[in-house]
Amino acid sequence: MVEFSEIEKRILRETIDFYEIPEGAYNFRINGKSVAKKSTANIDVMLKPNGKGLEIRVRPGTKNESVHIPVVISASGMREVVENDFYIGKGAEVLIIAGCGIYNCGGESSRHDGIHRLYVEKGAHVKYIEKHFGFGERLSKKDINPTTEVFAEPDSLVEMELEQLKGVSSTIRITSAELKDNAKLIIKERLFTHGRQTAESKIKAVLIGKDSTVDISSRAVAQDYSVQNFSSNIIGEGECRGHSECDAIIMDHARVTALPSLTANSLDAELIHEAAIGKIAGEQITKLMSLGLTRAEAESKIINGFLK
Repeated sequence: MVEFSEIEKRILRETIDFYEIPEGAYNFRINGKSVAKKSTANIDVMLKPNGKGLEIRVRPGTKNESVHIPVVISASGMREVVENDFYIGKGAEVLIIAGCGIYNCGGESSRHDGIHRLYVEKGAHVKYIEKHFGFGERLSKKDINPTTEVFAEPDSLVEMELEQLKGVSSTIRITSAELKDNAKLIIKERLFTHGRQTAESKIKAVLIGKDSTVDISSRAVAQDYSVQNFSSNIIGEGECRGHSECDAIIMDHARVTALPSLTANSLDAELIHEAAIGKIAGEQITKLMSLGLTRAEAESKIINGFLK
């Protein structure tokens, strides 16, 4: 059984709620190498020949199973690109937990680019959770750039929870999806930046099937001198429904841009977008301070509630 260092354990707790080796299928990648891997009767976890990614196959009809694929970088100056392909069989139900964390106290930048492709067959249900985390020396760069591509066959459901709340110096997040008849995609994104961190999130969904649906929700907080850019693009090719919502709290000297976009290529496409950027209301701060909290504690409580 692999032994994890205290730094590795902390990253795993933050990214996949790790306290012991999980049941089900998994692959633990640490500093560019697979250190622990397990398949199950219904989920095959296979290393690609070049060692730079996984091929994961979930058998048709699989129910109530999970696969954990955390990535840990604790070596300064390490940079890697990893490509993982998921094949979700017809009618399967599976939980995918993909977390990435970087610890860097050295003078060189550390960076992880993760590319995930989800091929979801007819009637399958995927819940995909992705958390990113960084810590270490404040000036040491910790960059994480995730790309997630979803190909959803008819009657499938994909739920995505994308979260980055601590310590990542910069991120470019690209999420794209193609949805066929009666396929549904739900995206919930949560972002927090501070210091001089930067975060860019680009989401694109193409609704090519009849009665396909997408619901995108992004909540973000930008503090200090950090910069965030959010863009969403929903393209309706036929009878479909799409909704995009972006809410951001801006603080201090931060900058936030929100660019929601809709393209209807059919008379039967029903598409809606909403965007709001603003500061914390003064009455919220005052109310919490009247209950005995300091201003900093009040702001923290409001932010935590907003990002849930």
